[in-house]
Amino acid sequence: MHVEVMSTEDLGDRSYLIHDGSLAVVVDPQRDVDRVEKALAELGLRCAMVLETHIHNDYVTGGYDLAQRSGCPYAVSAGDEVSFERLAVRDGDELSVVAVTVRVIATPGHTDAHLAYVITVANEIPAVFTGGSLLYGSVGRTDLVSSARTDELTRQQFHSARRLADALPDATPVYPTHGFGSFCSSGSVTGGVGGTIRDEKHRNDALISDDEDAFVERLIADLTPYPAYYAYMGPLNRSGPAAPDLSTPAPLHARQLRTRIDAGEWVIDLRDRTAYAASHVHGSIGIALGSQFATYVGWLMPWGTPLSLIGESGEQVADAQRMLARIGVDELQGAATGSVEDLSGGTPASWYPRCTFAELPDGAVLLDVRRDDEYVVGHIPGAAHVPLHHLLERLDALPPGQLWVHCASGYRASIAASLLARAGRDVVFIDDSYESAVTAGLTATV
Repeated sequence: MHVEVMSTEDLGDRSYLIHDGSLAVVVDPQRDVDRVEKALAELGLRCAMVLETHIHNDYVTGGYDLAQRSGCPYAVSAGDEVSFERLAVRDGDELSVVAVTVRVIATPGHTDAHLAYVITVANEIPAVFTGGSLLYGSVGRTDLVSSARTDELTRQQFHSARRLADALPDATPVYPTHGFGSFCSSGSVTGGVGGTIRDEKHRNDALISDDEDAFVERLIADLTPYPAYYAYMGPLNRSGPAAPDLSTPAPLHARQLRTRIDAGEWVIDLRDRTAYAASHVHGSIGIALGSQFATYVGWLMPWGTPLSLIGESGEQVADAQRMLARIGVDELQGAATGSVEDLSGGTPASWYPRCTFAELPDGAVLLDVRRDDEYVVGHIPGAAHVPLHHLLERLDALPPGQLWVHCASGYRASIAASLLARAGRDVVFIDDSYESAVTAGLTATV
């Protein structure tokens, strides 16, 4: 059995292509299935089945589209209500594709109808594809179905993880979908390149102790806020989403950008935070293209807001477009490349200063945009605190005058600074690590 790992680093997830040299089974494919089709072609494989471990909350699936394009069965839990034809599978079912055998195990917790798939080729050691149940070091979060049911689902997650550990040989490789930076993870997820059931028995939060109540208490205490766009993923995935349109967005010129910005639309500048702070189109928003780009666009931008992009190149725009399509942001109004001066069209370019913690003047009014769980561990006394994901709704509650904005590493603070500048605030971006503030003795711990 061969397992090809297809990482989607910007969302912290993995998809899998399992094959015997001629036929392939694909687990939890992301929406841009051209990546899967390219791998199939390069390996000389035919996609014989697509498996979905659960209805995903953090991305739009490519499973339905890939199965349609491949003319193969699409296995989805019988317990999930969907609006398309699928191969409805249940606990204990066995599926076969020539020498490949798939055994279905119910693993509720992350979602009600969550499944794991144990895949075997001939008489080899099986591999288990665990979706959002058993991760490397912990399990998938349990508060996405309903906050009122978090305790119940956490207990189900505990037992699901232990069921897998008891049912499978220690040498069984474990292949989770989440756990590589996804907000669908919880607890002390280790990430990493791999692991087995034996490894998980020695490191996984759900397996290293028999104390269910303690596990539930720890996991729920560790849950942090998750992106607002998650609310839209389930309905999209239950409808059988089609392939994204990744054709080149319409080119936009300076006057068109200004019209869209003045109309309240979002125009996102993809350049790095240093370049954006130094010079940007007035009213644009700086969210640097990188591993957290789509997460924060989806978290902060009101769903359905018209969106345009500014990039350094067509390739940068295309990368951003692909990332956005994975979370269902499809209809770009257009994109622009070129110098800030040209794209400003005669309107003066905007900028704001950057500094480090060492350069803080006496009396500076600080704004900490880290999450609540980060703030309570330690913060700079006197700093105002508004988590980035609440910033737009709390603009009127911020202290008056110039704001010096910081986070843990600079990335979230750069986004916050751009949003504040767009709102007309006088802002200074602290482009520094919070650890520098700790070292300088500026912080207090609780």
